[in-house]
Amino acid sequence: MLDVRRLRLLRDLAHLGTIAAVAQAHAYTPSAVSQQLAALQREAGVPLLEHTGRSVSLTPAGTALVQHAETILAALEAATATLAAARSGLSGTVRIGAFPSAVPTLLPAALVALGRDHPALDLMVTELDPVDMPDALRDRRLDVALWHDYDIAPVEPDPGVDSVRLLDETVFLAVPGGWDDAGDPIEGARQAAWIVGSPGTLCHTVAMRVCQASGFTPQVRHHADDFTAVLALVAAGQGVALVPELGATHPPADVRLVRLGVHRRTRIAYRRGADGHPAVAACVAALETSTTAYLASHS
Repeated sequence: MLDVRRLRLLRDLAHLGTIAAVAQAHAYTPSAVSQQLAALQREAGVPLLEHTGRSVSLTPAGTALVQHAETILAALEAATATLAAARSGLSGTVRIGAFPSAVPTLLPAALVALGRDHPALDLMVTELDPVDMPDALRDRRLDVALWHDYDIAPVEPDPGVDSVRLLDETVFLAVPGGWDDAGDPIEGARQAAWIVGSPGTLCHTVAMRVCQASGFTPQVRHHADDFTAVLALVAAGQGVALVPELGATHPPADVRLVRLGVHRRTRIAYRRGADGHPAVAACVAALETSTTAYLASHS
C-alpha cells in the first residue's frame, strides 16, 4: 500500500523541482524528505526518481504516479469536505490568500459577512502575489485564494487546484497629466520611463509582455508592487505604468488612465476536491456577494 504522505511529497517534488524546496514547504529536513521518497520508491517497486549529480528528476513511472497522486489527494479533500458538511455549524480556521489590490476592495465586506454568519470560523488573511498561490494551496498554507492571471500572460491550469470565475478587469496605462495619447498608447510609451512590479511577480511579467507585443523592451526606472505607490510615482512624472481597475480606484488628480485591450482575470481558487467543504463554499459565496456589491457601487 502506498503511503499518502509520501505521495504528497512526490507530488510536491514534481511541482517545486528540488528536494530542498519540498523540505522547506513541509518544514522537514532535506534528508528526511529523501528518506521518505526512498521509502515510497521501495513501496512502488519501480524507480521513481533519477539522480544526476546533485539534481533529481522524476522517471516516467514517477510522473505517472504523480498524476494518480493528484486524483488521490483530491479524493481525500472531497472526503474531508463530506465529513465537514455532516457537522453542525461552521468552525475552525480558514486561511484566505489575496493579492494586494483585492485586500482593500473585495475582501473586507466578505470578511464582515463571514464573521456575522459564521462566528465560529477563524479567518486568517495573507497577502500574496498570485504566482505563489498554487504552492500555498497545495501545501495547505491557504484554503481559499483570490488568484488572478492576465489574458496576455495566461497561467497554465494546476492539476491540484480548482477555481470559479469572479471578475474580469480592464487594465489601464497610467500616464502623467498632459500626456499625448494620440495613436496606440503602448507604442506612444516606447521612449518613456516605466514603473513595473518587482522581478518575479506577475505584474512584472505582464508589463514585459505588453511592451514586447509592441516590439520593444521597456526602460524600467522604478520597481513598485503597491498600486498606490505606482500611481504616486506616475503623478510625480517618474514614468508610466500598467494598473488594473481595482488598483486605480482613487488615482491622483494629475494621473490619466488610458484604457487598454488587456484584462486581468480573477478567480476564487481552492484545492481540488474542496469545493464541497462548507467553509470553502461559504467563502466563495461571500466573495461573490462582496464583489457584486463593490462593482455595483463603483459603476
